[in-house]
Amino acid sequence: MSARDTRAADVDTIQRELTAFARRARGRAAELHPELSLVAYSILDLVLERGGCQATDLAEQFLLDKSTVSRQVSALEKQGYLAREVDPGNRRNHLLRATEAGRAVAVAAERRRREAFTDRFAEWTDADVAALAAALVRYNRGD
Repeated sequence: MSARDTRAADVDTIQRELTAFARRARGRAAELHPELSLVAYSILDLVLERGGCQATDLAEQFLLDKSTVSRQVSALEKQGYLAREVDPGNRRNHLLRATEAGRAVAVAAERRRREAFTDRFAEWTDADVAALAAALVRYNRGD
């Protein structure tokens, strides 16, 4: 097989494996924390990471339609995990901030996810885990 064919086959494998990873992550999300879908957890996590943000920031970050973000944010608000407040920089906008309950549920979900990943990588060497981490950071930086 030529170098070009090998690369094409490797790209196909990466695409297939990342798709399988994404499907498994969505499926396991409910298992790891029944109250938070993968999208809801991701939204709450980003709001926490940024110390608050606008819904449009979430849509942009996750390449989601604004209506999808709106539904997820509404659900998180109803669950008491997010709250809106007027943006002091532009009073026409609202900032989303995690509530104490939102912080608590995010910490619990993160703990379960970390345990699941730690278990998954139990047989991997530290070098293998570091290489995968670096490759994923490099891949995601492309966006």
